[in-house]
Amino acid sequence: GGCTQMPTEKQGISDMRPQISFKVDGERVLGSRVFVDGLDMGMVSDFIDGQAEVRVLPGTHIVRVTSGGSVLLEEKVYLGDGVSRSFVVK
Repeated sequence: GGCTQMPTEKQGISDMRPQISFKVDGERVLGSRVFVDGLDMGMVSDFIDGQAEVRVLPGTHIVRVTSGGSVLLEEKVYLGDGVSRSFVVK
């Protein structure tokens, strides 16, 4: 006799939702809040480019970063499937 191994099929679902991340110019902006379409997503430090990202649905979004009462970044952007977009916050 011999050993046989049944063929296997590996299936995976890849997440093609657009991703948003941030590059920071100085550590003082790490505690700033990230808003996508008016929803508070967390702090900039949670979504540093190359480490983590905000996943959103494909389409047009308003990305806003605030610190206290100041708006550090506000941009309307269209993001399609599979797009990764990094914003610089100063």
